[in-house]
Amino acid sequence: LSQLPGWSVGPDGSIVIAMGNDDALGLYRCTPYNSYGTAGESRPTRVLLKDPPAFTVRPKEEYFQEVGRELVIPCVAHGDPPPTITWVKVGSVGKSSAQVDGNSSLILQPLIKEQHGVWECTATNQVASVTTATSVHVLGTSPHAVTNVSVLPLLLAANISWEPGFDGGYFQRFSVWYTPLTRYPPRAHHDWVSLSVPAGAQPLLVENLQPDTSYQFSVLAQNKLGSGPFSQIVTSVPRGEGQLPKTHPPPKNSPPAMTVHVFLSPPQALTANETSRGVLLRWDPPARASVALSGYALELRQDKGGWEVLERSIPATDTQVLVPGLIKVRFGVAQGSVAAVALRGSRFCVAQDAFYEFRLVAFAGSYISDPSNTVNVSTAGMEVYPSRTQLPELLPQPVLAGVIGGICFLSVAVIFSTTAACIMNRRRAARIRKRRQGTARGTAR
Repeated sequence: LSQLPGWSVGPDGSIVIAMGNDDALGLYRCTPYNSYGTAGESRPTRVLLKDPPAFTVRPKEEYFQEVGRELVIPCVAHGDPPPTITWVKVGSVGKSSAQVDGNSSLILQPLIKEQHGVWECTATNQVASVTTATSVHVLGTSPHAVTNVSVLPLLLAANISWEPGFDGGYFQRFSVWYTPLTRYPPRAHHDWVSLSVPAGAQPLLVENLQPDTSYQFSVLAQNKLGSGPFSQIVTSVPRGEGQLPKTHPPPKNSPPAMTVHVFLSPPQALTANETSRGVLLRWDPPARASVALSGYALELRQDKGGWEVLERSIPATDTQVLVPGLIKVRFGVAQGSVAAVALRGSRFCVAQDAFYEFRLVAFAGSYISDPSNTVNVSTAGMEVYPSRTQLPELLPQPVLAGVIGGICFLSVAVIFSTTAACIMNRRRAARIRKRRQGTARGTAR
């Protein structure tokens, strides 16, 4: 062994090879011995050299492609034994819709907005695993959600900052939405106050806020193709002016004043299951609630649009609610039908075969929690239609009565006019026949 550079024998009798090469290939036997001799050689062992994976073709650092088109990203590696190539999108949840061809290239066809982001190619064999990454930029879409929204409470104001998401290939602008917390949740962002952010004016100062009042803030990005999703909601309390009101001194021996801090975490583990009666939503109560829970509110949005309050009075003791179905309602209009969501007598009309998201918020008195996790439901493939007409739900009753009355009057007028015209035509035809008969008789004479 002394003649082989980098070879040595360890204290336990093992052979240490600093650098594996072709010299290390072959059969090895170990013979233990002492002053009394040896019991013989060990069984032979064979040393084989295997190569870890190495990339021969790496993807580029970035790819830019229009939405709806095809994007092929190559990734080739070799090794001994030959490695297996896998692709995964960083931060994705669930199975990706991407495909891999026979050359281990990633195929995105058609390219969709959700495939924007960082993709990793990993080559694995029995020796090791190696990974390389690339960024995919999907052009021609609405903006992506902003991240890392931060709220700095100030005197009767708040300073809002954020990190922009990808702009979809177009210039994007931002707006800050905020609302004070109330006893019952408002209709998502529709009742919030919005402030347009001038170009380059980040962070944005929101002024004229009420002191010692909890506010919720969210940031929305927009470009020429539409609005992206709202950012995560951040709750903050602006500082007051610090002026103490004039009060009478407390009586002697009275207990000291105490500051109560309210903690209300969001509902947990929201899940959705499709049943024969509709979509059943289940959840776990908030993990932290320093005050008695008043109830829950269920929110819904369609195709990444604005959130709508579907039910605002779910009892605090409930941990499930049934949405009686995403049903398609056919009206006699162009291009088919629309779908409706009904819950406890309320109805919210949305588009056909759409993608829906549900989430819950908990409220306790005047405090509202952050939203729970969202669950996704799609109406694709549903062929359930109500047996009764939906016309009374489209128009108010007075308007509906006027429309029906006008249609009836118009029908009667048309029938009367047609009947009168028929009678007049018959009388005219009779007079013409009489004249012709009188003329024929005079000629015969």
